[in-house]
Amino acid sequence: MPNTNANTKWASTYALLFLMPVFMSSNIIIAKPAISQTEPWTLAFFRWGVASLILLPFIMKDLKASLPVIKANLKLLCFMAFLAMWICGAIVYLALRETSATNGTLIYSAAPALILALEWIFRGRAIAPREFAGISLAVIGVFIIVTKGSLTNLLSLQINSGDLLFALCTLSWAIYSVLIKKSQLQAIPTLPLFGALAILGTVLLAPFAIAEMIITKSVPVTSDAWLSIGGVALIASIASFSTYQYSIRVIGPSIAGMFMYLMTPYGVGMAVLFLGEKLQPYHYLGFLPIMTGLLLATFPVSLFRKKAST
Repeated sequence: MPNTNANTKWASTYALLFLMPVFMSSNIIIAKPAISQTEPWTLAFFRWGVASLILLPFIMKDLKASLPVIKANLKLLCFMAFLAMWICGAIVYLALRETSATNGTLIYSAAPALILALEWIFRGRAIAPREFAGISLAVIGVFIIVTKGSLTNLLSLQINSGDLLFALCTLSWAIYSVLIKKSQLQAIPTLPLFGALAILGTVLLAPFAIAEMIITKSVPVTSDAWLSIGGVALIASIASFSTYQYSIRVIGPSIAGMFMYLMTPYGVGMAVLFLGEKLQPYHYLGFLPIMTGLLLATFPVSLFRKKAST
């Protein structure tokens, strides 16, 4: 008999994975106009500070129960918070001052390939031919969008400092995605683990944010600034990280990471809706191989085998 609970869990996880890139893309979309009013480390500090305060009432009991495991892995958790909240927080906002939201979204789309490579290098994970094929198709789609479908643009592509910073953030996110699967962290439930990382990230960001506010004499006081902080705290932080970490626990970082390719069409779509960017034909041309590659690399072949055997 089929395992109904397992099938339901699989279906709900994949449904969350299709929503996760929307939440993640929202960080760049919300932050792009916000950085004109709020400094990068200040925005990141308030983002994770607000997220921590929202989470605390819901995770306090489990967080206290998990304290022995948290203390035993404090160095690892601090490093993960540095990768995910400091680099992929403040550095992302710094990068957005030099490059576009679309560029940032596209560069982040390289994270799944880096996750697979890191798992292969450090964990000896076997990579199936269909995964290589899927990644290749997805990368082709990203290149089509980056180069606007022009080989000339590819050959003459120039990368500014913002794009390089986004590349650093992409690598940091890939390392974080692999570390979150470490066995010693599995005893901590998803939300308390996320809450612990958010709190540690806030602590790591605090001295830089305070120094930034003193030096620039810039403190977020307008309603628009706090709406942006609330948006990145609720949507880009709590919603995106909790769904991503839950999905990693259920199906692993490689498959969960592959869904970051959806940041490309989602991010571009939101840029059109909220930032006034125009959708071009090459966006459609890039979207097709990205979606094909995503499904080819991540869809569980075992489902077809089960159906064939029934």
